[in-house]
Amino acid sequence: MLRSLGLSVRIYKDDHPPAHVHVVGDGIMKANLEGPDGRPVVVWTRGMTRAEERRAYGLVAENRTLLLDRWREIHGA
Repeated sequence: MLRSLGLSVRIYKDDHPPAHVHVVGDGIMKANLEGPDGRPVVVWTRGMTRAEERRAYGLVAENRTLLLDRWREIHGA
């Protein structure tokens, strides 16, 4: 769906709420798109370096509106 900096952001069609994405690079990150303050929140990471975690979070944060719109298209409001 979205690729940048060696990372791929994915929304799975058979997934569950809350609205979230999986970011795949050398490892994987799950991030909720709507945290308490409106910013994304990292749920967990596996196999990512801290630098890759920062890049992944930045990619999600920068594209949050687009990703949230896409989540809603796939899963409904």
